[in-house]
Order: sequence, then structure tokens, then C-alpha cells
Amino acid sequence: MHRNKSHTLRASDRPRILIVTPEITYLPHGMGNMANRLTAKAGGLADVSASLVAALFDCGADVHVALPHYRRMFHVEVGQLISDELRVYKSRLPDARIHLAEDRCFYYRDRVYSGLQEVNPKLALAFTREVLNNIIPTVQPDLIHCNDWMTGLIPAAARRMGIPCLFTVHNIHTHHLTLAQMEDTGIDAAEFWGNLYYTRPPYNYEESRDANPVDMQTSGVFASHFINTVSPTFLQEIVNGWHDFIPGDLREQIRNKFAAGCATGILNAPDASDNPATDPLIKQTYDADTHREAKRVNKRSFQRKMGLEENPDAPIFFWPSRLDPAQKGPQLLTHTLYRFLARYWKERAQIAVVANGAYQQPFYDILKFHDLYGRLAVCDFDQKLSKLAFAASDFTLVPSLFEPCGLPQMVGQMYGSLPIVHDTGGLHDTVEHLDPAAGTGNGFSFKIYDSRGLEWAMDRAMDFYKRPADEREQHIARIMRESVQRFNHDVCAKAYIDIYEKMLHRPLVRSFHKHDHGGAHEG
Repeated sequence: MHRNKSHTLRASDRPRILIVTPEITYLPHGMGNMANRLTAKAGGLADVSASLVAALFDCGADVHVALPHYRRMFHVEVGQLISDELRVYKSRLPDARIHLAEDRCFYYRDRVYSGLQEVNPKLALAFTREVLNNIIPTVQPDLIHCNDWMTGLIPAAARRMGIPCLFTVHNIHTHHLTLAQMEDTGIDAAEFWGNLYYTRPPYNYEESRDANPVDMQTSGVFASHFINTVSPTFLQEIVNGWHDFIPGDLREQIRNKFAAGCATGILNAPDASDNPATDPLIKQTYDADTHREAKRVNKRSFQRKMGLEENPDAPIFFWPSRLDPAQKGPQLLTHTLYRFLARYWKERAQIAVVANGAYQQPFYDILKFHDLYGRLAVCDFDQKLSKLAFAASDFTLVPSLFEPCGLPQMVGQMYGSLPIVHDTGGLHDTVEHLDPAAGTGNGFSFKIYDSRGLEWAMDRAMDFYKRPADEREQHIARIMRESVQRFNHDVCAKAYIDIYEKMLHRPLVRSFHKHDHGGAHEG
């Protein structure tokens, strides 16, 4: 489990970074012909992983990626080597940058995570086994960057091997597994058992092996050298004791890292495809200078598809997030929905929900009971329709109880759909209440988490909508321009690079200009 001598002699090389992630949206084409096949996405983790790898690769860093081999999602024929590059991976030549964890449990999957809770820990163990037993010895990294609970055992092994490890907390979900379960899958947990975090303090390896479960998320925080959450404010909320749903052990370990100066918050960024100037999924593309008429065209198209009254002057409030009452707050909207639409009936206000989730039925019930056809529309999530909704809508509703980061409020700003948010977590970091007189702010924020708070913010949005069109256009154009500068992958990746260099005590590359990525090049 220790680093070998040949690795320690590589002192003159660029630092080698291994990013371990269960999902990714894309990989840079320069990393090989297989890169454009490797897409497996469940959420924002896939986007931030992709952007980080791309930024590191573009600046000339020696970056490697470990992924489960989702053969079905990658469109690779099972049991068939379809290219020379895949053969290169199989022979584990040292210049391979994409490292696929091989196990049958990945091959036939059509999504990253299973709806069956007992399956996901098995996937995590298989991924961890391959990373520890095969990928790390092949790559011999100088630093390992692990993402989310599925990689939570790796920092403990990395500490044993003397490799600095960054652990990114994307959410607070976790699983508990025993040492016996780990070892039954081929992980030599006895080598690093002392670096893991247990349900209770362990007396020794023997008594803990079968009866003292390991917390995977908390172990990742506990054993890593540095951690980050995906927004600065969510980190502060955890440290300050907010959100009683956060497990006490996880909160304590995050606080310890924060107190030691080894924790920070880095905002995720929307995917590069979230750009109304180039988006192929909307009716008419536009930018900050041309948004006014283009959004009217997109609005008519969206209204027609959703069965809403076709009126380009009608304000549309768009719900983009999953309908989860525990986090996303859809019940706040249903509690005020009829009252709000009745109050702005003359203004022809409309609400559109393009989302799945446990709380979808109440919207249908309200639609039917109050006969709100033409003013309220509800449908299952569809990527093309959701993108059109951003382009068509005037306001994006994100009233989450808590939010580790959140992306819809950033995407909304880019598309000129101003966000309406609860003042928490990543929403606090990305939305400032609009002050038209001062020409500042980018949305509407409420502090008291209840339906009246949301209704107050929606009223302020309607106040803004009633302003002269020319004035609205100027504010929206400013917000669109500012959002592109604030919420992009370069900003996000630079923050991660700063952490890497802090941990390594040396730069990743000699400059941040793009380089030729030849094998002999050293940056």
C-alpha cells in the first residue's frame, strides 16, 4: 500500500492529479478517442468533474481520471475491444489518462445510481476496490481528488500511502459498511482501518471488523487532507450548526477541518451548453443584446407546447427543480399558487412546472380543482422542454429549504429568467436581491422559509415586471452579462487548482497558457 521508489524519484515532473468520480458529463477530446463516449451523469457532480478535468488538461496539468466502466452508457460492446485505445487501457501503458474500473456490476447499468439502496454500496465497493488495487498503482498520483460518498474510503487508503487527498462533499448522503463487507469484495481494509470513521469509537480491528459500521461520507472528510463543499455559505451553515438533518458526526468532522484551515467552499458552475447564444434546444438563440424579442419568440413556442395561453406579454414563473418537499420547497408554491394567480389575473401571470418528484400530484389537483388551464401547466421533466422554459420564462423558482449549491438559479440568470430563491446555501452565494434604482442585484430573495415568504418575493418580481419594458431590458441584459463572468467553469476550476497547489506546495504547471499535450511536454 506504500508508494514505490520509482514514483518518489519523479520529482522533476509536473504533479500528477488523479480525479476519482462516479460520474462525468464529458472528457476533453485530447485525452483520447474514447473521451467522447464516456458520459455518465446523475447530477451536478458530473458537470463539475468534467469542467475541472477539461480546465486542468487545457492548462497543461498531468491529469488522470478514474471512472467506473459503464459499458452500456458508454456504448461499448461488452466483451469486445473496439479500438486501439481501449487495448492501450487494457495493457495499462503509462501514458493512458482515462482509467476505467472494471467490474460486471457496472457493465449493464443504464444510470449511475440505483433506486435500490442496497445496490449503491456494492457499486461503491467495486469502484473503490479497482481504484485502490489497480488504478492508483498504475497512475502513481501525487494528489488524489475524491468526490462524494461513493469514494469515501479512498482518502483513508491515500493517507496510509502518503498521498495528499482532497475530498469534495457534494451532498450529505452516506452509507454505512463494515470492514468485513469491504474485505469480502477484495479491499484490504486492514491496511488502513485506523483512518476510517466508525459508528462508535473502535477498540481494535478485530472487535470492529464485523460489528462497527464505517460511515463512508464522514470517513472521506475525516481521512482527507483537505475538503470542500460546493458553496461557501453551505459550509458556514454546517459549521454554525444550521440544518438539523446533517448527521452530528459529519458536522463535527467538517468543523474540525474548517478549524484547521483545511476546508473551503467552491461554487459549482453550469454546464457550458447552458448558453442561450448557442443552445440548439431553444426556438431562437439570443444574447444579452438580443434577448428581448428572442425571449418573446421562445415564450410563444413554450406556451404552445405546454398548453398555456399564447401571450408573449404574460409573465411566466418556471419551476425547474425536482419536486422534493424535503428540500426543494414545492409545497410553498402550492400553498400560495391559486392566491397568486388570482391576484395577477389581469396581468395574465402563468406558472409552468417541468419536473418530476413525489410532490407532482398536488399541482395537478390544484390545476383541476380551480380550472387553471392556460395559466398553470405541469409536465414531467424533459431536457429540451426545460431548456426552452429557461429561454421563455421571466422568473425561475428555487425556494429550497437548504441548497448545497444549486444550478437552476445560475442557469436562469444566463437565460434572462431572474431567480426567486430562499436565502440559503448556494442560493445566498449566487443571488442578490434586485435593486432597480441602484442597478444592483440579480433576482429576488426571501429570508423566512414559508409560503408567505415565497409569495412576497414573487410579488417583488411582479413589481419589477410592471416596470417599463426598456428599463427591464437594461437590467436583464446586465444580469445576463454578469452571470457569464461569475458562473463559469474557468472560475470553478481555478479555485480547485489553487487548493491543489496549496496541498502540493508547488504549481501544477509553469504557466496557465494552453500547452501542446505531447507525452514529453512538462508544462
